[in-house]
Amino acid sequence: MSEQQGASRRDFMKSAAAGAAVFAIGQQRAEAASGDVIRVGLIGSGRRGNGAVRNCFDASPDVRLVAQCDLFEDQLADSRTKLATLGDRYQVTDETAFHGFGGYKQVLAADVDMVILATPPAYRALTLRAAIEAGKHVFMEKPAGVDPQQVKSVIESGEMAKAKGLSIVAGTQRRHQAAYIETIKAIHDGGLGDIVSAACYWVGDYGYYPGIPRQDGWSDMEYHNRNWNYFTWLSGDHIVEQHVHNIDIMNWVLGAHPVSAVGLGGRAQRTAPEFGHIYDHFSVEFEYPGGIRVQSLCRQNSDTYSRVAEYVAGTKGTSDCRSHIKGSKFRYKADNDVDPYVQEHRDLIAAIQNNEPINKARDVAESTMAAIIGRMSAYSGQEVQWDWAMNESKLDLAPPTYQFGDLPPVEVAVPGVTPLV
Repeated sequence: MSEQQGASRRDFMKSAAAGAAVFAIGQQRAEAASGDVIRVGLIGSGRRGNGAVRNCFDASPDVRLVAQCDLFEDQLADSRTKLATLGDRYQVTDETAFHGFGGYKQVLAADVDMVILATPPAYRALTLRAAIEAGKHVFMEKPAGVDPQQVKSVIESGEMAKAKGLSIVAGTQRRHQAAYIETIKAIHDGGLGDIVSAACYWVGDYGYYPGIPRQDGWSDMEYHNRNWNYFTWLSGDHIVEQHVHNIDIMNWVLGAHPVSAVGLGGRAQRTAPEFGHIYDHFSVEFEYPGGIRVQSLCRQNSDTYSRVAEYVAGTKGTSDCRSHIKGSKFRYKADNDVDPYVQEHRDLIAAIQNNEPINKARDVAESTMAAIIGRMSAYSGQEVQWDWAMNESKLDLAPPTYQFGDLPPVEVAVPGVTPLV
């Protein structure tokens, strides 16, 4: 599908399955022996996509980037210029660089073993399903989607990947960070006793992703995608897009997902048009199995106090989940620790080369869903139950069609007015 043709949403979501016959490379590359070259495709050539390629190159000398795509031709060109500076392992040519809504299908049809999924979150479920059906290993950025339907699709794709012997690693890099791994292991080994409460935070500025003013000639679809951080249907709002990192630690430590959420939020500082309609602060109380309460705070405001952290309290002490357990002798001692953004790619590459699949799809999907029910509660002003959201919610944020043109109007959510769907 070209940039201008578009398609109905139903056709767009079905396109991965309809095109599966094109992607017939099979399992030979998936079972590559250690040291074999891994041919990588990049789907989503923006800032995070470029960073993920650099991390992947730093992780192993065995990777080559051979195909890439982006929705926008200018962003694709900019990415190619930047990535070409990485040397001869960057092997994308004019024939393997694609743009438009269908670019992901062309990357998957190229001779690639693994893909990096770095589009805005709204496209994660779609591109993951297409990649798994095409027999590719996947590095997928967080979050796993923006609504319950997309989360369920990611879980299903994860199960498909297991059946095919394919690996999926997600961009929740703390799960690959030695400090977190060792500290949380100590917690799971009883270092805190029984956990009684916890809290997680991502409060601070977001100046590194400024809002983009709309330009003359841009359709709704183009503007939303160029300014994707600030539209819920594309980003999930910042509780989902960013704070999912900290919520993921809560799920990991507690070995479960929340059973309910009660949230508050609003839009106090970022009210200009270039900030779309998302909130700039949330406060959510999650209830986990056993009645454990977790307080979640996230805020994106300039010139304010900053804290990006996690905290867990147990009957024997407290922990920050990454360095110590107060009340015990445990202290994490760094020893030439690898950048976790690199380590997550090392882990994926090792899984591919050693034919020992790993699969993080459900972990990132459940952490994403936790953030989503927090957002749903804050937007509506209602308590949201996990089981209801997963099994009965009809919330589907996808647009009617994927083509450049008009979109339904978006409004700032008002608790007590915005319905819980």
